[in-house]
Amino acid sequence: MRLHRLDITAFGPFGGTQTVDLDALSTAGLFLLHGPTGAGKTSVLDAVCYALYGSVPGARQSGQNQNPRSDHAHPGTRTEVRLDLTVAGRRLEITRQPSWERPKLRGKGTTVDKAQTWLREYDAPAGAWKDLSRSHQEIGAEIEHLLGMSREQFCQVVLLPQGDFARFLRADAEARGRLLGRLFDTQRFADVEKRLAERRRTTEARVREGDAALLADAHRMQQEAGDAMELPELAPGDPGLAEAVLGAAAVARSTAREHLTLAHCRLTAAESAHTAARRALDDVRELARLQARSAEARQRAERLRERSGAHREDRERMERARKAEAVAPALELREAAEAEHRRAAAAEAHARGLLPGSDAGAEAGLLAAAARRAAEELGGLDAARRAERRLAELTAERAGLDRQEHADEDVLREADAWLADWDATRTALRTRVDSAQEATTRAEQLAVQRAPARRRLDAARTRDRLAADLEQAGQRARAARQDAADARAHWLDLKEQRLAGIAAELAAHLTDGDPCAVCGATEHPAPARKVAGHVDRETEDRALAAYQRAEELHAADERRLGTVREALAAATAEAGDTPADRLAAEMDQLEREYARARRDASALHAAQEELRHAEREREQRLADRQQAAVRAASRLTRRDTLEREQTQLEAELRQARGDAESVAARAAQLERRAARLTAAADAARVAQDAAQRLKDTDARLADAAYRAGFDTPAAAVAALLDPAAHRELQHRLDAWQQEEAAVRAVLAEPGTAAAAERPPADPAAAEHTAADAERRLRAAGSARDAAARRCAELDRLSARAAEGVRRLAPLRAEYDRVARLAALTAGTSADNERRMRLESYVLAARLEQVAAAATARLTRMSAGRYTLVHSDDRTGRGRSGLGLHVVDAWTGRERDTATLSGGETFFASLALALGLADVVTDEAGGVRLDTLFIDEGFGSLDEQTLDEVLDVLDSLRERDRSVGIVSHVPDLRRRVHAQLEVVKGRSGSTLRQRGV
Repeated sequence: MRLHRLDITAFGPFGGTQTVDLDALSTAGLFLLHGPTGAGKTSVLDAVCYALYGSVPGARQSGQNQNPRSDHAHPGTRTEVRLDLTVAGRRLEITRQPSWERPKLRGKGTTVDKAQTWLREYDAPAGAWKDLSRSHQEIGAEIEHLLGMSREQFCQVVLLPQGDFARFLRADAEARGRLLGRLFDTQRFADVEKRLAERRRTTEARVREGDAALLADAHRMQQEAGDAMELPELAPGDPGLAEAVLGAAAVARSTAREHLTLAHCRLTAAESAHTAARRALDDVRELARLQARSAEARQRAERLRERSGAHREDRERMERARKAEAVAPALELREAAEAEHRRAAAAEAHARGLLPGSDAGAEAGLLAAAARRAAEELGGLDAARRAERRLAELTAERAGLDRQEHADEDVLREADAWLADWDATRTALRTRVDSAQEATTRAEQLAVQRAPARRRLDAARTRDRLAADLEQAGQRARAARQDAADARAHWLDLKEQRLAGIAAELAAHLTDGDPCAVCGATEHPAPARKVAGHVDRETEDRALAAYQRAEELHAADERRLGTVREALAAATAEAGDTPADRLAAEMDQLEREYARARRDASALHAAQEELRHAEREREQRLADRQQAAVRAASRLTRRDTLEREQTQLEAELRQARGDAESVAARAAQLERRAARLTAAADAARVAQDAAQRLKDTDARLADAAYRAGFDTPAAAVAALLDPAAHRELQHRLDAWQQEEAAVRAVLAEPGTAAAAERPPADPAAAEHTAADAERRLRAAGSARDAAARRCAELDRLSARAAEGVRRLAPLRAEYDRVARLAALTAGTSADNERRMRLESYVLAARLEQVAAAATARLTRMSAGRYTLVHSDDRTGRGRSGLGLHVVDAWTGRERDTATLSGGETFFASLALALGLADVVTDEAGGVRLDTLFIDEGFGSLDEQTLDEVLDVLDSLRERDRSVGIVSHVPDLRRRVHAQLEVVKGRSGSTLRQRGV
């Protein structure tokens, strides 16, 4: 990785835009980044880290304000960092802009723009930059993939913070392991340890669950077997659990099978006894049934003898009824003929009663002849009927002509009167239409004015409300500003007091023999003492936290005030200075005028429709007047024709009517006479026929009664039975026959007769004997079933226990294997002699590589005196692996790195940082790091040691590297010609390049 160019705008202490030509600085191989304290030297490195990873190094990222925007920047200038670099053979350009609160383009107040990121790549054949991505996540993942390092690794490898490596040099194994773990990403080895521990716990739990299930099956088998199974006291995890359970189960199964055999024998004997008892009970019950059947049959035979007389009478009555049934058809015919004769005689009397006296006593033939004469006369009136109907039509038509004449006269009179007023009516209607159109135009003009007036009134009301809110927001903002200023002054006072007594605070941690963190001396003859009222770090932190809270509240109140001001400005721009009451009055007046105009305009459509209707009516009346004149001319001709035809028809009808009022009346008289004569003649013939049929049926009835054996027809009628009586009598006769046959059949049965001669049966005793046998059978069956269930359950549980033992065998082997591996990786196994965890083992190998790489440079820096070596000495709880010692060639002894002086600690930690950078680079996949930065630490070196350190740094150019030294040591300005100076000013810092 080589850095080419860095552009910084409104970042950290840099209020404007600053450019760093890193290619020019790298030409010298070694360049110096210097400036006064607080000028922003470290901010240049922060900008590099921010461009690559979107955040500053961790120690500064956790500060109060994580947004890197400069407090010196103009409000309209956006913070931006652009880095041009080459990595993995690709020329890239990264531009990052954090989110910022900028002034609004319109109105007052501020708005927040989101963070933005661009990634471009230089296309050498095309000679132009091409865009790759604008996604934060994609760009972050791409950069980390190309560099092969996380942000923490980059800050440790490229920026080389010396304070961290000085602490690393003196740290214990645990702290050293944490740092190496972050750099070399050994979390996967820790995950392996954790995974093995989890697998050990999981397999152990599964083994215990299997043992618990096996033991539960054993207890269930013991419950089933009862006293036949003895189970020793065992717990899950006991080695002999499986053998003990399987052995006890075998004994229980054998005992259960013996009990099952005995239960089978008892059940067989009980079944035989039960079968004999059931057979004896069936025989006794059959004997009792036959004896009861014989006694019942004798009782029924006695009852039949008692009712024999009534049965003979029923048979005789049924015989007479059967004979009378032969007379029934003749009787029915006679009754029908009699009824028909009565109806015919009544009809004849009614028909003759309608005739006049001369025709009432005539015979049927004379009546038929008179009916024919009346019909012939009626047929001669058809022409007269047609003439009469035509005369009625002519009269109606003449009346219609008269009505039409009167109607036409009314139409002409109304049309003349309406048309006389047409001019005045049309003028009035046009005036109404014009007025409504003017009102419509006025309403449209007022409608355009309503919306602006309404918005202006709403804005005026909002303006008045926001004016009051602005005063309150201003008061809160001023109070918050004062509180923040007071909190800041209090914090600065406490900080100043603490800085004044910082020597005492540092001296509190001094221990004889340990080097001083300031001067590196191991002797402390006169450490400073705390005075009364000393301010410690906790008090200063509390004051700082209070100041930060007050500043946050102040910022929130200022934002709220800006929002209210912006809204007030917008409302004032919309409403102006006119009072809201005056605007409301104007709005009400405008609404009234608009409502009146709309009301007047609403009559436009009605007026237009009325005008169109009047014009159509005028045209219709003109047409009606013309048509009335045409109809009047045609009526004169038609009336003359009708009068001539009417005179001719009236003469014909006078001759046809005779003495009747009309032809229709004469025809009606003839129709009634012909109908009555015809009806009377027909009724007379029907009555004669009915009388003859009645005589014939009387003769047939007498003959049928004689042949059936009755003296008179009346005797046959008396012997007949109605259907209900016949059914009842037949039912009694059938029941007698059935009962008699049933009694004879029962008394004739051989078994019934023999049973009647035997002693009475006793079913109760037989039932008691059978019940005892059935109870013994059920008890034997239950015992047999219980024994069978016990055998089956013991077999099932034994098989499940055996299967559980077979399943547990590989699981136990897996648990033993995993437990040994987990103990080995955790450093608790006896096989792990150094008691090193797996992660510590890997880190120890990495530390050994780092120590070898650092020794190559430390030997040159210390003129061959010091060498760093990795140590496996046990520390802490008997474990080892991350020790780091220094070998002094002057004494030939190996000692702890904490015994080095301040200057020796610096170049030892520098050598360690450079060695660690080489190892991490190789670990990251061999990515070349052509640009490195070393931050501070050179002030503790003497002149000779400084020359040796600079020689080592200058030798890095052999690997085509450029090294930037961040320091404010004046002597370095003489020794390093390529310089990047940070100049501090009231309006922010600036950058100047020298010697390039």
